[in-house]
Parts: sequence; C-alpha cells; structure tokens
Amino acid sequence: MKIHEYQAKEILRKYGVPTPRGTPCFSVEEAVSAARKLGGKVWVVKAQIHAGGRGKGGGVKLAKSIDEVRDWAGKILGMQLITHQTGPKGQKVRGC
Repeated sequence: MKIHEYQAKEILRKYGVPTPRGTPCFSVEEAVSAARKLGGKVWVVKAQIHAGGRGKGGGVKLAKSIDEVRDWAGKILGMQLITHQTGPKGQKVRGC
C-alpha cells in the first residue's frame, strides 16, 4: 500500500490512535501558515514521498523559527529526493 505519512496519520486518528499534530503542505506559504497555526517553537519539515530514508536523504529538517520553516520548505519542495528505497533517480517532492 502506498500512502504518505500524513495520510496514515489521518487513518490512525480516525480509530483513536494518538499521533503528532501536523498538516500536509504543497507550497512554502502553506508550510509557513501551518507552522503559525500549530504554534510552538520548533517544527519538523518533512518531504512526503513514497519511500523510507527521507531523513538520511535530506528530506526531514528541524526548523526553530518561521523563517527556517520557510527556508526548509523552499528547499525540500521540488527537490529530487534520493533514498535507499527510491533508486538513483529519486522522487520529486511535491508535498511536505
């Protein structure tokens, strides 16, 4: 089954399983808006592709300010993410 992390969390929440808060974003401005809405002081910007190893491939970043959310989302969205599961061509990141 190929589903993104945010889709899996939606299914788990439907059955009462506690999951970390998050919002799928498909543009830099959506990511900034989501961070502001979620609140807090630290956010994780994650590439949403159908593959494991996103962190090792550079697709998971910790942001400690809204400006860092903007910067990381801008770098991650549209990147060709290569992990041990994508093969050498990687996958284009369309959501974070």
